Amino acid sequence: MFEPVIAPSGTLLGLLQRGRGDGTLHALTAPRAEALAALNHCVLSDPRHDWQVENRSLYYARLYLDLHGELDAIERHLFDAEDVLDTCESRTGLALAVLGHLASYGRRDALLLLRRYAASGTNWAWALDELALRDDDAGLRALAAPVLARFATDPEGEAELAATVRDAFEPRPWRLWAEDPRASIATRVRTAQETGCFDRWQRQMRPSGPRPGWSVRAVFEWAQQGIERGAALHVPAARCLTAVAGPEDRPEILEAARAGSDGARSTALRYLADSNDPDALDLIEGAVADGSAAVVDAAVDAFERMRSVAAVDRARRWVHRPDVLGAAAGRTLACRGGAKDSDLVLGALREAVRGEGPDAPTLWTLVDGTGRLGIVCAAPVLRHIYRETASSHLRGRAARALAATDPSFPAGFAVECLWDCEESTREIAARHAETGDARVVEQLRRLAADPAEEAEVQTAVRSRIGPDAPAV
Repeated sequence: MFEPVIAPSGTLLGLLQRGRGDGTLHALTAPRAEALAALNHCVLSDPRHDWQVENRSLYYARLYLDLHGELDAIERHLFDAEDVLDTCESRTGLALAVLGHLASYGRRDALLLLRRYAASGTNWAWALDELALRDDDAGLRALAAPVLARFATDPEGEAELAATVRDAFEPRPWRLWAEDPRASIATRVRTAQETGCFDRWQRQMRPSGPRPGWSVRAVFEWAQQGIERGAALHVPAARCLTAVAGPEDRPEILEAARAGSDGARSTALRYLADSNDPDALDLIEGAVADGSAAVVDAAVDAFERMRSVAAVDRARRWVHRPDVLGAAAGRTLACRGGAKDSDLVLGALREAVRGEGPDAPTLWTLVDGTGRLGIVCAAPVLRHIYRETASSHLRGRAARALAATDPSFPAGFAVECLWDCEESTREIAARHAETGDARVVEQLRRLAADPAEEAEVQTAVRSRIGPDAPAV
């Protein structure tokens, strides 16, 4: 999947791509054709940097409802010839999830599109999962024949069917089909279920990896084998060392941390950091200076896990370094520093925004730390991150930090956060937004009555408008 192109934050398209509450508010006042064009662009060209984590589907579905939007563009996208050529589920996943929410709101056209796509589309499994949550038994039973027809009846096809049944995210359709009155369907699905259960049992009976009685050297060799296969095993290997290493093995582990192979060195650094070994910090510094990229990443990660007073003191020394260890030191102070470290954390936050922009991965921890430490003078930087980041999760963290640092938040960003795409951000808004704005009261009531809204959000809403809450 290509990296999405995000429009400027001041445009309607840019707001909708980011999932900001202001996107909905602007769309509802813009010309309907313009708003629907921007909405369709977002749904058909997924704007999320991490589509497996960030939420957009409920946000876009609600806007389709508010705009009384037609689904012709989604239909053309799903059944385009490209559906056969591009089998990546990220091409159609967002559109299918939006249809699922629309179906739950009673949009019959969305339900019928999902059924059609489940019967003939490439990403049929996703559509079937959406239907498993929303369709009735009769609708699901009608899909049994076209879905099973995707799998050949030879041994290879039956094995593929068994794996699909075993790994199904929503098992309801397969359970219905196993009880289908048509013997040809029920027998085939039950056989696939039994085969999948047997495969799972076999995997459990043949675990790979360390065994009781392994030596420290054997654990290091296993970690290196993982590196050679392209799999980072130093984290589980470090846990294994905890079980097999004794005081007499410390010299061997220290030597591996200084000059071992990449797998052994990463494992040893993680083990020493987790056990707060007195030499761990010096060895981490050395690894960052002369280690490979894999070793440097492991060393930085090991340092950030350390919670000792010595680690925090070392972070205060390292925070001014212009490298990955300096960035890690800033994050460590954000997580575990005290009030006296506020200036250092603020400096790290500003430097990250200047050097890497509002989507820098390091900002997640720094923004959280800014809110934890209550750094009031960080509010302008937090507002910039809130407006510009393309990550709805980072924006939510910025909103939480602003609630702790910015007196203007309840009457400002908290209002638009009630329409945000992330439920955690809507929850923050429900707790903080000033109710003097009529839009706030109306939206709080809508969220309270919406069956698709998350329980945490509705709990926060009830704390504002429930029978025991202050009058709004």
